[in-house]
Parts: sequence; structure tokens; C-alpha cells
Amino acid sequence: MTAAVNNAPGLASRLVNGVLAIKPLANLAKHRARQMMIKRAEKMGVPWTKEVEKLQARDWTNELARVKNPQLSYPDYYLTSFHAYETGNMSWQAAFEVEPAAYAVHAKIWQGAEAQGDVKLRQSYHDILKNQIPQEPQDILDLGCSVGMSTFALQALYPQAKITGLDLSPYFLAVAEYRSQQRSSQINWVHAPAETTGLPDATFDLVSIFLVCHELPQSPTKQIFAEARRLLRPGGYLGIMDMNPKSEAFAKMPPYILTLLKSTEPYLDEYFNLDIEQALVEAGFQTPIISSNSPRHRTVIAQVRG
Repeated sequence: MTAAVNNAPGLASRLVNGVLAIKPLANLAKHRARQMMIKRAEKMGVPWTKEVEKLQARDWTNELARVKNPQLSYPDYYLTSFHAYETGNMSWQAAFEVEPAAYAVHAKIWQGAEAQGDVKLRQSYHDILKNQIPQEPQDILDLGCSVGMSTFALQALYPQAKITGLDLSPYFLAVAEYRSQQRSSQINWVHAPAETTGLPDATFDLVSIFLVCHELPQSPTKQIFAEARRLLRPGGYLGIMDMNPKSEAFAKMPPYILTLLKSTEPYLDEYFNLDIEQALVEAGFQTPIISSNSPRHRTVIAQVRG
């Protein structure tokens, strides 16, 4: 069981929020956070600049046309600054930098892991999936799939399954489509909001949400849980891997680093104050099993109730 959630931000968090309310300081924090990631990636051998330039040189017309739903309208919470990009996920630059950013951000989770930190993080999640889901899923939905890193990892874990990757950014999906062509992977990419996917009822055995919830306000998070419940077959599972608000790493995080983190994650307070166990039960799942899978991440496994 989770402990009672304290919705009142701590003193350090309130001070950080005050700093970030001043736009020039917020912009400076975003710039610093971005430069730190690029420097970290290049230092450990991840060619951030070179890889981004290579993607920028391509013509993305065909990939974008294949994945984009031109009738889609975007929720207001999505059209805001994320990850130091002024237009958030709605830009080519954000899409081109997802992979090197993941390697940089996850490099320090385990001491000495460096560029392998990202792989190790995904593996720690997959180990829990394999351990807690007794039968291999045949139909899998990766909600908030970004450029497909989590989707391809699920495909490698369950090679016999049919995989669908869904995201709200057409730019992310265009990169995912390109990567799937490079890999000759048969993945169904869907451009839709995770809270109203438009997919049929009871279609999947496993819905996976990897590092998405911390980027959402609480209201769409709860809607997404309800949508996942609708999409799952009887006995199906929802797997969530994300930051662990109860981890010692976040409790001891220096205010300066917290400021940089929150400058790129506008809904972090809402995520940290979400009672995820209660939200899942209210959405129609059994009481979830919550496991630590890294010094600062947790995996939540919830089975459809009834």
C-alpha cells in the first residue's frame, strides 16, 4: 500500500517554483539543463551533435505523411514547454534529440553505467514485466511511445507479439517510422492522444507506459488509466515505469539540481503528489504491485479487476 500523499509542496519545492515563475530565470535554468545533458552525452561518447545533424539533413516528408493524423487537435497541457524546448514535443529538434538525451539523463542512475544506463533501466523494467506477468502478451500497446525506443525494446522482449506504438507528437512518430524501416520492424504507429486513443475495446494483453506519467497533469493521467482499462482484455496488465517520488535520490536532491529538473518538467509536482495506487484502483484495476527498479525509478504492475 502507498502511504498517504502529502499534497503540500516542501519548502525547497516552493522556492524552486518561485524561481521558475520568473521567466528569465526559468529560461536560464532550461538552457543550463540542456547544456548539461549535451556535455554529458558527448563526454561519454554519445555523438549528440553529429547524430542530430544527420537527422536534420534528411527529408522527412514521407515519414510525416505516413504517421500524421491531420484532423487531430492537441490538448492545452501538451502545447507547452517541455525538456527545454519552447514548443515541447511538437518540434523536429525535440524528436531528433530524444535518443541522445535518454542516454545522457540515464547515465548517472547507476555508478559507472554511463551510456549503458539507459539499456539497464529498460532491462530492469522488463525483468519485472517477465516476473509478474505469467503469460506472454500477444498484443501490446506502448502508450506515449515517443520515437520508439521503448517500443522496439518491447518488441525485442516479446518478439512474437503484435506491437502498437501510440504518441501525440507526429514528429516523434515520424522518427519512429524511420527507425522501424531501418530495423525492418513491423510496428503499427498511431498518432492519437493516450487518453482517447480511438482504438477498439479489449484489444491488448499488455499496455505499457514508459516514462510518460511524470510529463502529465493528474487529470489526463487518470483518464489514460481509464483508457488503458478499456483497451485491455480480461486479465490484461498495465505496466508503468517512471520516476519514484519516494526514492532517496529525489529526497536528497540538491535545490539547484531540482530547479534544473523542474524547469524542464512542468507537471512534476502534480506527478509527485499523485496517489498512483488509488488512481489505478479507481480506474478499474486490482491493487497494483509497486517495485523499485532503479535508485530513482519504480515499476507499477496492475491487472484488470474482475
